[in-house]
Amino acid sequence: MSNIIDVLAGVTLPERAARPEAVANAERSFEALFESSLLIDVPVNHRYATAAFIAGISGDARAFDFYADLLSDEDEALVDVVASAVEVGRSTGPYSGGDFVLFGGAEGVDGLDAKLAAAFDFAHLLTFHPKDASPAAIGHLQEAGYTETGIVSLSQLISFVAFQLRVAHGVRVLAGASGAAGVSGASVEAPARAVGVADPGWAPTLATLQPEVVAPAGFVNHSLGWKPWVAPLPKDEFTEEHIDALIKPERIDMEYFRLLARDPAALKARTLTDLDIFYNTEGGLARAERELAATVASRLNGCEYCASVHQARAKEEGGDAEIIDRLLTEGVDTDLGSPLWNAIRDAAVALTRTPFAFGKAEVEALRAAGLDDVSIIDVINASAFFNWANRLMLTLGAPDVPKRFR
Repeated sequence: MSNIIDVLAGVTLPERAARPEAVANAERSFEALFESSLLIDVPVNHRYATAAFIAGISGDARAFDFYADLLSDEDEALVDVVASAVEVGRSTGPYSGGDFVLFGGAEGVDGLDAKLAAAFDFAHLLTFHPKDASPAAIGHLQEAGYTETGIVSLSQLISFVAFQLRVAHGVRVLAGASGAAGVSGASVEAPARAVGVADPGWAPTLATLQPEVVAPAGFVNHSLGWKPWVAPLPKDEFTEEHIDALIKPERIDMEYFRLLARDPAALKARTLTDLDIFYNTEGGLARAERELAATVASRLNGCEYCASVHQARAKEEGGDAEIIDRLLTEGVDTDLGSPLWNAIRDAAVALTRTPFAFGKAEVEALRAAGLDDVSIIDVINASAFFNWANRLMLTLGAPDVPKRFR
């Protein structure tokens, strides 16, 4: 049975069924983020508008049309406004160090109210340069009227669409490389980087958390802590639904999960997607190689926290510690020591690029390194998922070096 990722890809690959919970819970993530009846803080037309905007600035015409069609059912006049914002926002990434593209105010896009303009500002930041996120970006959303729960839901939506577009693109390319009729294996041509401002003029509000942290000096091969910029849900406000969404009840002691639990349906679907992508070992890619893809995506996006976690897991699963440490210190261009690891690295890098550079050449390299199509789906899923995870970690808080490593 087809699902939204199949629709966006324009093709159904039977190999995706090897990860049934990932397929089902990606669909449930869409339902939680776009179709929930609890849309008070982020109206449904804003949700579809933001997704269409992300698809458009990412160069995915099929996904733009999909979300624009859903938007037209809710607010037909807003479709043209989104299309105008896309023309302003097309860019490439990931990058850091400025070029904030702004969509509100006197110089912004006509027809955007202040709240949706702030959502587009935030979506552009998360799509192309999440490493530049800060408490000021959270303050910008709060000034526009977003509550803590609304910020979590909006962040999940933007980050989920980053995942969704990459899986759909990867499936489309894999099908084209397999010779499926009418499906191109060509990569998306990247536009020039959009020119923005170095300082968007945002500032934290009284509601913005600004915890004291010791930031890592770079990518590290030891564990890190993480502190939020948005208030987590207090433990005494957890209901049975919130506890269920954690999957593991002990996660209530982790600020990250208490924060994401503000939108429990989205958290539960996301966690179950994660578990099937990384822990379902019925055929396909070995665990170390899935963790390698996660580490590569995190290294390129600049997420020190995610890279620290998944470099360790790659080693625990039998990955070469010296090579993984070299990836952390030298970056994604370093030689990873084998055709297989280099091919996985190249695929993860290509899928992380915004717009997506993944194409037929990456599929052929993975096959030449010995991977079947289920294993390539695992590479696509793992790489895409960490374009979801990285965006949450980078834009909702900051890594903190534990005292024992300072």
